[in-house]
Amino acid sequence: MSEAADLQRAARWLADADALLVNAGAGMGIDSGLPDFRGPGGFWAVYPALGRARIDFTSIANPAAFARDPRLAWGFYGHRLALYRATTPHGGFGALLRLGQSLRHGVFAFTSNVDGHFQKAGYPAERVCEVHGSIHHLQCVAGCSDAIWPADDFQPDVDDDACRLRNAPPHCPRCGALARPNILMFGDWGWIERRTLQQEQRLQAWLSGVDRLVCIEIGAGSQIPTVRHFSETCGARLIRINPLEPETPRGIEAIGLPLGGQAGIGRLVAACA
Repeated sequence: MSEAADLQRAARWLADADALLVNAGAGMGIDSGLPDFRGPGGFWAVYPALGRARIDFTSIANPAAFARDPRLAWGFYGHRLALYRATTPHGGFGALLRLGQSLRHGVFAFTSNVDGHFQKAGYPAERVCEVHGSIHHLQCVAGCSDAIWPADDFQPDVDDDACRLRNAPPHCPRCGALARPNILMFGDWGWIERRTLQQEQRLQAWLSGVDRLVCIEIGAGSQIPTVRHFSETCGARLIRINPLEPETPRGIEAIGLPLGGQAGIGRLVAACA
């Protein structure tokens, strides 16, 4: 089937839908100017100091990094926090929000991204599920409690050449130990998932009241398949937008569009007009 025919079929699904689920992986942020960490080459191009030290993504995005070298760990996460705060989500976020708001039950976003860009683009916080947590929230490294608090007061000053934090890192307001992002990292047994579980409960309650759900998935790869798996098992008609992995499984109603995030969303919205 041609791309034009796929888009028209997707538009018919959306015209019949009563709710929109937006599922997003890392590819959703690329068109906003956020870096692509696929493969060590791409990661080290963004963080050359880590490349020189041969520290890969799985090693620095790891709770062990905070025990081993807190200023290096916070150099990495502090840079990301500042970047996500400074970056404006691309227009596709708002286009999908408006599309979903026109439906009876509205829109809900499910994402593995920790950047907070759905909320920044105007999605109500109670309609976002951040399955891997959020860089805009902190927890205690020592695990003195299950408290999670906003990172709003922390303004990282990072030496980008060395990927090291220059100012004081955040600390737990209860026990004074080092704080870390409330993000599910690699090899992470200390992540406090309470906030994400509450989001998941709200999502499941919303899904239980929906009859004709369409899921639009953007930029979710198979390397970390959390988002792809949820898209394929949530009971929705699936529209998968992915320039590298648009393939869809048998057994569900699904359309694969081999397009980038913003371009794919733009063409889909145009087909719905």
